Amino acid sequence: MNHAIFLSNDSPLEAGSIRSQFTFSQTIMKSAFFLFSFLCLSVAAANAQTFSGLDKSPMDMAYYPNDYAHDRKFAKEKIGTDKAMIRATYCRPGKKDREIFGTKLVPYGKVWRLGADEATEVKFYQDVMVGGKKIPAGTYSVYAIPTEKDWTMIFNSDLDQWGAYSYNEALDVARVTVPVQNMDTPVENFSIRFAKQDANTALMNMGWDKTMVAVPITIVR
Repeated sequence: MNHAIFLSNDSPLEAGSIRSQFTFSQTIMKSAFFLFSFLCLSVAAANAQTFSGLDKSPMDMAYYPNDYAHDRKFAKEKIGTDKAMIRATYCRPGKKDREIFGTKLVPYGKVWRLGADEATEVKFYQDVMVGGKKIPAGTYSVYAIPTEKDWTMIFNSDLDQWGAYSYNEALDVARVTVPVQNMDTPVENFSIRFAKQDANTALMNMGWDKTMVAVPITIVR
């Protein structure tokens, strides 16, 4: 008598195979998850390493009216209805017990970037007059040629310059010579600050060590 043997769907052989496949799939999924997490963390770590430390000559801004960006929010009574007229963006190297002017650091008679790193830039929000010459509203690089007694200030149309290495005199829009003023107290970091001379004129004051100059800038209204 023949006896037929049938394996049902729930036979021990098939059930074991299904459990093995399920365990294998779980292992693959876990491995993929951990690999993905590792790659994400690696990318985040790599991106975090692209940030630079604080520059030795940090960049700063000066407004006319002075502190305009702050005061328009927190001290509106100080600026009234005035709008921003001038903004200088510059770097602020430190004196650090060094002799500054007339040395290798800032030699006399040579074009200087007016600070450190990138050349100083100034934005005129409206037309101005500098040294009797009209400068249209816009952004300009600013350089200086210092001597012991005066500085020749240069406003130039070429922007985004590192230092004065690529300075092109042909792109000057205005020059003005201003006298040097000696200060009793040294200024540690190169500084620019605007002050009001009269209703239509701002002074662009620049100081470092014991040397200061002031450039009159007339606002064309």
